[in-house]
Amino acid sequence: MHLTKAEEQVMLILWEMGEGIVKEIRDQFKNPKPARNTVSTVIRVLEKKGFVGHRAYSNIHLYYPLIKKSEYSKSLLFALVENYFDNSFPAMVSFYVREKELSVRELEELLTDTKKAMKKKKKNRK
Repeated sequence: MHLTKAEEQVMLILWEMGEGIVKEIRDQFKNPKPARNTVSTVIRVLEKKGFVGHRAYSNIHLYYPLIKKSEYSKSLLFALVENYFDNSFPAMVSFYVREKELSVRELEELLTDTKKAMKKKKKNRK
């Protein structure tokens, strides 16, 4: 499930904060800040979608993410690759390399880092 721009803005703030009440979340927005009611409405929508939970303390609700940023990023990236690059990760990487004009050195560093991460992942599975 994907987020609207407003929902994503609130989630980015919540992921950064860890948890917060509506006022605290609203305070993290740059000016001009959205109305308090707007932030509150977006949070309730996020709760219905299963992205946010809350703990109630009297009449105050403390909101927190139910989904990790990394999980959402992964699903978003996979959807991007599927919908815009014919489900080809190499096609997406090639597009990114061309658009960002990465140097050979940067590509070699990326490959080295990827190999290290893959070895670490294999080691952790054992």
